[in-house]
Amino acid sequence: MVMAHILPLNPFWHPLTLFCLILLCATTPSHSIDVHPQDKTSLLLFRSWLQDPNQSLSNWVGSNCTSWSGITCDNTTGRVLAINLTSMNLSGQIHPSLCHLSYVNKVGLSHNNFTSLIPVCFGNLLGLRTIDLSHNRFHGGIPESFMRLRHLTELVLNGNPGLEGSLPVWIGNFSANLERLHLGFCSFSGGIPESLLYLKSLKYLDLENNLMSGNLVDFHQPLVFLNLASNQFTGTLPCFAASVQSLTVLNLSNNSIVGALPACIASFHALTHLNLSGNHLKYRISPRLVFSEKLLVLDLSHNDLSGPIPSKIAETTEKLGLVLLDLSHNQFSGEIPVKITELKSLQALFLSHNLLSGEIPARIGNLTYLQVIDLSHNSLSGTIPFSIVGCFQLYALILNYNNLSGVIQPEFDALDILRILDISNNRFSGAIPLTLAGCKSLEIVDFSSNELSGSLNDAITKWTKLRYLSLAQNKFSGTLPSWLFTFDAIEMVDFSHNKFSGFIPDINFKGSLISNTRNVTDKEPLVAARKVQLRVSAIVSDSNQLSFTYDLSSMVGIDLSSNLLHGEIPRGLFGLAGLEYLNLSCNFLNGQLPGLQKMQSLKALDLSHNSLSGHIPGNISSLQDLSILNLSYNCFSGYVPQKQGYGRFPGAFAGNPDLCMESSSGVCDDGRSPYLPGSYFREDRMDGPISVGIFFISAFVSFDLGVVVLFCSARARSYILQTKL
Repeated sequence: MVMAHILPLNPFWHPLTLFCLILLCATTPSHSIDVHPQDKTSLLLFRSWLQDPNQSLSNWVGSNCTSWSGITCDNTTGRVLAINLTSMNLSGQIHPSLCHLSYVNKVGLSHNNFTSLIPVCFGNLLGLRTIDLSHNRFHGGIPESFMRLRHLTELVLNGNPGLEGSLPVWIGNFSANLERLHLGFCSFSGGIPESLLYLKSLKYLDLENNLMSGNLVDFHQPLVFLNLASNQFTGTLPCFAASVQSLTVLNLSNNSIVGALPACIASFHALTHLNLSGNHLKYRISPRLVFSEKLLVLDLSHNDLSGPIPSKIAETTEKLGLVLLDLSHNQFSGEIPVKITELKSLQALFLSHNLLSGEIPARIGNLTYLQVIDLSHNSLSGTIPFSIVGCFQLYALILNYNNLSGVIQPEFDALDILRILDISNNRFSGAIPLTLAGCKSLEIVDFSSNELSGSLNDAITKWTKLRYLSLAQNKFSGTLPSWLFTFDAIEMVDFSHNKFSGFIPDINFKGSLISNTRNVTDKEPLVAARKVQLRVSAIVSDSNQLSFTYDLSSMVGIDLSSNLLHGEIPRGLFGLAGLEYLNLSCNFLNGQLPGLQKMQSLKALDLSHNSLSGHIPGNISSLQDLSILNLSYNCFSGYVPQKQGYGRFPGAFAGNPDLCMESSSGVCDDGRSPYLPGSYFREDRMDGPISVGIFFISAFVSFDLGVVVLFCSARARSYILQTKL
């Protein structure tokens, strides 16, 4: 028996009870909405044509609309109002039944793999306000039937490279409500239809990365966003007068715009992003051109702008101002204006590849938010200002190819989150300070082509994330440290053209040297390995913060060439399956060469100008990627058959007098031209410059062979080593 104990109603509990009842009602699940039977049939037919590997639409069962992924229904009628199947990894073709959803106002199929023409029947969905088919593989053109979509506000087709042809002439007058037109990263061609220039409702226009051409013309409506980047537009830069109050983003990069930068371009009151890079803009920037403090990104790189950088290029306040300034790849001259150090919000400064001279501004450390400084490929002189340690958020410091000098300051260890440090091709001297051990985040370090000296200290061992290290073409000396190849992420070590002596350390190799999955291809790998490409890119987020990434294009390799190293090559080097490039040439290495079969990634091997001896290693036919092999000017001996893969490298064995290379006829070729005794005297005498030239060539060859024989003599090499060291 259940007894109910009823309490008398207390006026204090009455409002609380009422509140609980309201809360209970609010949290009680609403009744299910059944999909209209006709719409349900249409959706199931649409699904029947799709491949759905992630089973994203597996819950399209029953009739409860709230359980159907991506489907929104009317609460009363159950008619489908919206379809949002974004990023579901769907593929296949679109069944015509989708166009029977006569009440739908939004279709979102973006970021899938649909492959078909854009369905013509979409033009029958007269209530459509948004169509988003972006980032698929649709092809063909924009259907003429879209002219009937009078209520459309957004048409988003970007990221479909198969969409092509001219934009239809009606694209700007079929809907008086169209606000957003995104057609970027397609293959549309021709000019911008005139109807688009006068469409009053249009706010956002994105035609980036197409094949569009013609003169750049002005728009006659107040746009908010205009992106015409990476096309073939020509002509001079319009003032976009109708958008002075509204335009926030203007991207016209990578076109063929000519002429000067008009002063009117700085008159936009709301502009936050201006990108005019990759054009043919010329002449000086007018000192009257000063941008608003609302401008966050200014990119004028890759043009032909000249003259001095304006002393004041943008207004700034404590909370507003430029976060990215890119004037690289122009012809700016003179000094870096001191007022740049007043852009307190600046996070990235790119001034590389200009004609700038003078010193780096002493107050550069005032830019405490600065994360990337690239002043490379100029004629800057003096030292790196001590104040740069004030830029404690630095991610990349790139100063290569200047005339900078002095020593590397020990205090630079304050830059403890620095990942890229490139001071190559300058005139820095002295040793690497021990305090640089504090730069524990370094990944890319290039000190090459300076006048640095001394022996290597253990500071480098603290750079545990190191991927690339080049000390080439300096005056470093001493023995190679045992930690040289022990970095977990190391891809390239270049210590060439120094005075390192002793043995190559025989240790356990790590990182990409052991194995790598990268696919770096180049016709000239020996050259490519030395020409490292480093590209730093920045992305501005909605919170006005920059995020940086870099792309390192370098072969996985080791270069210890042109030093004073001697002894045998560690056998561990020839077991590195991930190594693509190995250059130990121009040293005093001796001993025999082990097999190369384990070096499956090898593309370039240069061991020339040493004293290696013994037989050439066995079959190298399995090294399919090997394109450069140089074993010349050593002391190899024996026989080299053509069929073991060495026939691809006919000049690889020059200067090995005891080595026999099989010729195409199967006869042993010792590399010397055959001659008959006394034949020289039977030939007609040759007078003049030619005979003199032959004399010098003969003398040079004789000397070269003599040097090789001398180096192959143990006693002679011992004397040479002692003298050179």
